Amino acid sequence: MARPSRLTIAKNDIFALFEASNQKVYSSAQLAQILNEQRAFWRLTERTTVGPFIAFLEQQEKLKAHNFYSEQYNRTVVRYTWGTASLYELAQSIQPRGYLSHSTAVALHGLTDLIPKVLYLNVEQSPKPSPRGPLTQRGIDQAFSRKQRQSNMTYKLDGHDWSVTVINGKSTGALGVEELTGPSEEKLRATNLERTLIDITVRPTYAGGIFQVLAAYRTAKDRVSTNRLLATLKKLDYVYPYHQAVGFLMERAGYDDKRSAMFQKFGMAHDFYLTHGMVKPEYSSKWRLFYPNGLNG
Repeated sequence: MARPSRLTIAKNDIFALFEASNQKVYSSAQLAQILNEQRAFWRLTERTTVGPFIAFLEQQEKLKAHNFYSEQYNRTVVRYTWGTASLYELAQSIQPRGYLSHSTAVALHGLTDLIPKVLYLNVEQSPKPSPRGPLTQRGIDQAFSRKQRQSNMTYKLDGHDWSVTVINGKSTGALGVEELTGPSEEKLRATNLERTLIDITVRPTYAGGIFQVLAAYRTAKDRVSTNRLLATLKKLDYVYPYHQAVGFLMERAGYDDKRSAMFQKFGMAHDFYLTHGMVKPEYSSKWRLFYPNGLNG
């Protein structure tokens, strides 16, 4: 009879460690770190590397591999789950320093009944220097005459009909990012309610379009803090006058006039656009804002 392997002998202790952990999703690097930290306690030799370690746990049907594939970049990201992990936890694991945002945060805050097929993970860029020169009307007109740029860093999970899009977001120091409890009681990093509303105003394509953005504003009306919304927008310090878009959306969503009027105090030196690439838009002289035809309150 063959002698049991050292991994088999240590099996109960290995299982106990993973069962006691709140973490459900791991990269191979994280599993390698756990192996190295516990090697002496588990009495494993240096010859037991992360490959055989992972293979052993998979054979025990405790660890399961999940492959995310990016067709654009021809890159596969592998993550491993111990037990059952939610789609949100899997998405967040692609880049641990990222946070869930846009339509994904909209869903987590209960602002929509739609089930998202694309989850958005915001990974902030390093700080960039401020643009040179003053903002001009011509520059605004040119920028918003084109379709909004979208990230093509999308990862499809094998065997599923949903994907994760990684957004290289503005450097904000994770402003307005909080720990939320997901639908499966999992802990997630995501934008808070006010930051979410601003994000989907700035990038409505990541929220299903401007009509879905307006719907989110309506649903959030009795929950959102106007002061926090205002303070967050100030700290984000956008070059473009997004306060005009936020105030307009609040007004159209039925917010009290006093709340939306707070955003008029920013001033309105330029005409602005609610979204990109509009054809024959309507115009609000109050907000100096072009918006899609048919976007009614």
